[in-house]
Amino acid sequence: MRADGYIPLIFHFRREPIAKDTVMRLNASSFPDPAQENAPLRPQWYALYTRSRFEKKLLCELTLRQVDVFLPMREILSRWKDRKKKIWVPLFPGYIFVNHVDTPENRYRVLNVPGAVNFVDVCGRPDPVPEEQIMAVRRFLETSLTVDPYPYVRVGTRVEVISGPLAGVRGMLIEKRGKFRFVLQVDLIRQAISVEIDASDIRPI
Repeated sequence: MRADGYIPLIFHFRREPIAKDTVMRLNASSFPDPAQENAPLRPQWYALYTRSRFEKKLLCELTLRQVDVFLPMREILSRWKDRKKKIWVPLFPGYIFVNHVDTPENRYRVLNVPGAVNFVDVCGRPDPVPEEQIMAVRRFLETSLTVDPYPYVRVGTRVEVISGPLAGVRGMLIEKRGKFRFVLQVDLIRQAISVEIDASDIRPI
């Protein structure tokens, strides 16, 4: 005890030896690889700019290279000089969709194909297209409804289809020439498609 009445407290720390296997466990599992932490967990859909009229060629080339691709197409009646002929054309001219894990190697594999220009990006990094929109486009094309390209619009009533072959698909309702049109927008590439629909088959959201 000191003269001023305070009792000093003294702590003794004993250093215990650390087993070698404990150090190995710390090195192996306690500090994860940053590259693994940032790596995408699954493939995502990305929009790819193409050269004019190279969409079908890219579809073939990328398929041969075992790249998962999606090229929405529609059938139109083409008028030639002496006859009419039905042909298939891209629904979104100048775009094709690629489903892969976004790595430098995978980007190079795609962009190295003749006709590929660049991925649609935000701040220099490819931005994924929501899978919900890709699946909705597929649903459109699988129906027997007549699908048309439509100018990308920003305003309108957001609705969900509640019956018919497009049940569950969400989009926008507009009025065109006295008829209701259901518009599905692919936001990243600022493209849209539309189909005529009965007002009783939708509900606002």
